[in-house]
Amino acid sequence: MVNRQRILIVDDDNNIAELISLYLTKECFETLIVNDGESVLPSLDTFRPNLILLDLMLPGMDGYQVCREVRAKSAIPIIMLSAKGEIFDKVLGLELGADDYMEKPFDSKELVARVKAVLRRYKAAPVLPENKDIKCVEYPDLTINQTNYSVIYMGNSVEMPPKELELLYFLASSPNHVFTREQLLDQIWGYEYAGDTRTVDVHIKRLREKIKDHASWRLATIWGIGYKFEVKG
Repeated sequence: MVNRQRILIVDDDNNIAELISLYLTKECFETLIVNDGESVLPSLDTFRPNLILLDLMLPGMDGYQVCREVRAKSAIPIIMLSAKGEIFDKVLGLELGADDYMEKPFDSKELVARVKAVLRRYKAAPVLPENKDIKCVEYPDLTINQTNYSVIYMGNSVEMPPKELELLYFLASSPNHVFTREQLLDQIWGYEYAGDTRTVDVHIKRLREKIKDHASWRLATIWGIGYKFEVKG
């Protein structure tokens, strides 16, 4: 028997949640409903959902905070559901790590179509076994994973473009090793890149805006030479 994909529905309005569950059950999904944000993280371990439908207006921990908490430990797809239709709300949700955003009220067929589309995209991404060549470095309060392109800093997921993450990973993979701007340009952008070394400086500046100096490590400038990921102690 084919295992059905599991959808976690998070909504404090049980009537809406039951309706969503009915739509999805008809499409052969397995569903679980929780009515508050605090129940989401425990459900990740017990229900093991393939996707989360997350309402924003929840009692206690709101949907934005739930999204932060989930992203700190999992890359599971999240579709936010909200009566808030302002661009700011949508952008914030997506920046926090949501994969899609739907306004209430929504059409049932569109909801199901979006769920299937997000699951297709997620399934298409390669998933490596935990013990197989994962490119990941960890320091106190910082985890850089180049396999799934994620950065967790001070317990929170940090969004950054691929080149920023690759630069950070490269430096952090060789702690206390000094690299010239030219070496970094070659390693991250490639020998054929037509830019200049100021590209490296700009990316380091952006990284420092997102990743502040830590008591145990920092992104250090070696004047007249380049940069290094300095590990203290």
